[in-house]
Amino acid sequence: MDSKNNSSSCTIEEFRSQVYPITYSITCVLGLVGNGFVLLVLIKTYQQKTALQLYMLNLALSDLLFVCTLPLRVVYYLYKGNWFFGDFLCRVSSYTLYVNLYCSIFFMTAMSFFRCVAIVFPIQSIHFITDKKARLVCISIWVFVMLTSSPFLINGSTVDNQTHKTKCFEPPEENELQKLSVLHYIALIVGFILPFVIIAVCYTMIIWTLLKNSWQNRDNSHKKAIWMILIVTMVFLISFTPYHIQRTIHLYTLKNNKSCEERLYMQKSVVITLSLAAFNCCFDPLLYFFAGNNFRKRVSTLRKASAPISPLQQRNVSLKPTETVLAETKVVKERK
Repeated sequence: MDSKNNSSSCTIEEFRSQVYPITYSITCVLGLVGNGFVLLVLIKTYQQKTALQLYMLNLALSDLLFVCTLPLRVVYYLYKGNWFFGDFLCRVSSYTLYVNLYCSIFFMTAMSFFRCVAIVFPIQSIHFITDKKARLVCISIWVFVMLTSSPFLINGSTVDNQTHKTKCFEPPEENELQKLSVLHYIALIVGFILPFVIIAVCYTMIIWTLLKNSWQNRDNSHKKAIWMILIVTMVFLISFTPYHIQRTIHLYTLKNNKSCEERLYMQKSVVITLSLAAFNCCFDPLLYFFAGNNFRKRVSTLRKASAPISPLQQRNVSLKPTETVLAETKVVKERK
């Protein structure tokens, strides 16, 4: 929820016009390059798909859809809060933020859960973790998040009567606060607290299982599990947790009359935590590279497949049929 107070004497217009273009531009470039590369590798090597790779592919797709809307936000804040792209794109830009945020949380939760099952219950996981189940979970996550985020499609662009600027991403009116609070607490419990608890339980079980095994018995999948724990925990601590805590406090302050200084402080914290929440899509390529199954091998395979064949290699390839014929002829003569 972007922030700007209606009062002309208590506004952070200048602050957010400086911070958002920088943070969103960095997020857009890093997210586009990182997730675009990952998506290319996963699609080109799709025949090697696993359940974990399906979750990562969908996570990368979610990130890319979101970063494609960030240039619109950058332009909006560069022009001091003036929207040029029509009501439809205003609604879509707001909508994709929340779709990406909660798709990321649910896909990370699914990856953590299935990695936990694979390590803690390795025998049972053979039949439990399948591509078919992974596809079903991915479809369910997309449908659930897109439907539950649909209320954010309701509010589109508006025209400010004082400045005559077209506005987007602005705070709700007072008569909408009650409805927004209900949506917030549902999202907080279902979309953040519950996944966080599931991830915490899964990681506790994984760590406990790894500690029971000696270092000599730990294979590559265990190392990837440790990387997953570190990266997902980092994303939650940096991106998701500050945003949800701040949003809860901010909604509370909107219902109560606070001093201008308190409102300014709260609005600036919105800018910071929302930027951190958007930055979650830049952490995901680290998850693919360090925690993905054979992702680096996939990159190597793709690079070899796309490498041009040298003249010497072409000559060797063209000679192989001749060599085969000569060898077969020699065998026939020997038999005679």
